[in-house]
Amino acid sequence: MAHIKINEELPGIRSLMDFRPETAAPLNALAEVLLRNNEGLTMGERELIATYVSSLNDCTFCQNIHGAVAAYYLGNETVVKVKEKFEHSTISNKMKALLQIATNVQLGGKYVTENDITNAKNEGASDIEIHDTVLISAAFCMFNRYVDGLGTHAPDDPEMYRFRAKKIVEETGYTHSSPK
Repeated sequence: MAHIKINEELPGIRSLMDFRPETAAPLNALAEVLLRNNEGLTMGERELIATYVSSLNDCTFCQNIHGAVAAYYLGNETVVKVKEKFEHSTISNKMKALLQIATNVQLGGKYVTENDITNAKNEGASDIEIHDTVLISAAFCMFNRYVDGLGTHAPDDPEMYRFRAKKIVEETGYTHSSPK
């Protein structure tokens, strides 16, 4: 049960966006910019970072919805392996270096070291890819705390997440006007 009176029929962040549409618009715009462009990182890689950070934060709703979007682009096996132990997954060494940065951002911004940045650059990461990794990671720490801090509902049904992911990818993106 949520900590405030929200529409319990809408899961996760969708219920909060329905409750407070004036904050939904800028949050959705931020998600759209961070997750739905291919400058540097692909959309699948961006969603994978969001999924990974959400899994570190144990945010059930966010790791499942963004995991389903990442799986749409990269395959479910990749998402599962990254969440288990990204170092042993089949993703590129550049993505492994970026996920190490994401890990450290999740702990706290000051945990990102010059060595982390050098490793990412040595694996071919550009400044924009490093920037976006840090910002996606930081933003998802905020999103995760928002969703879990207000006690929103996270469905158990993986099909619901796949259905919503397909709508996000193929139809609405993150700037849709209605949370329904």
